[in-house]
Amino acid sequence: MLGMFSYGFILRAAVVGTLVSLCASLLGVCLVQKRFSMIGDGLSHVGFGALAVAAALGLAPLKVAVPVVIVAAVILLRFSENGKIKGDASIAVFSTGALAIGVMAVSLSDGLNTDLYNYMFGSILAMSNSDVLWSIILAVLVILTFVLFYNRIFSVIFDEEFAKATGIKTSRYNMLIAILTAVTVVLGMRMMGTMLISGLIIFPALTAKQIFKGFRGVIICSAAVSVFCFLAGLTASFYLSTPTGASIVIVNIIVFLIFGGASILRGRLS
Repeated sequence: MLGMFSYGFILRAAVVGTLVSLCASLLGVCLVQKRFSMIGDGLSHVGFGALAVAAALGLAPLKVAVPVVIVAAVILLRFSENGKIKGDASIAVFSTGALAIGVMAVSLSDGLNTDLYNYMFGSILAMSNSDVLWSIILAVLVILTFVLFYNRIFSVIFDEEFAKATGIKTSRYNMLIAILTAVTVVLGMRMMGTMLISGLIIFPALTAKQIFKGFRGVIICSAAVSVFCFLAGLTASFYLSTPTGASIVIVNIIVFLIFGGASILRGRLS
């Protein structure tokens, strides 16, 4: 297994993927707890639309996608809190519209080029040194921000009304979660693809919740599961010559089923 890390592209993917997996697992717990887990899927579709437009205009994909997806996350949150179109409905509107814009941009340009295809389905070979550097910086910022505001985020996630009554500006922390999720989605698109990045956010949290009930336990377990599944999926992808994103998601599904079986068995024995 260690032999594969002698390849530069594998080492870059392992470093970035581990950091992104940690980001996704931390935020995934928050989104699942707030029953807003499909925001990752919606934002990934917005990311595809932004990337398609950037590719058609010859612009730097990440520099376009990051601000666009952050703005989309903020608008989605506002819709969910104050608009007439709430929750899954607002996500569906955004994701469908963004996909339509992306497809239109592709059709009016030179068609689906290799770079855009890599963003749709993921490719560790497509990661440049610049991508790696920006990904590491942004991922570390996401993790540090989450850790710094952990107590406030915990309060908002579990009892928003009580948190509001104690003087916590809950809207700010909901906004923070949405922005961090947007950044994580964009970071993961290069490796996982826009079609599969939501799996990296949702599965570890759901897996951990089958065994642990406390927030801290779920957070720690989700992070460990996320990193393990990423590295296992990356290894399987390397040796079996399978798509990286799909391999990682399949490993996540297997671990989810194992944890589910363990939860059922523990319930019967107790």
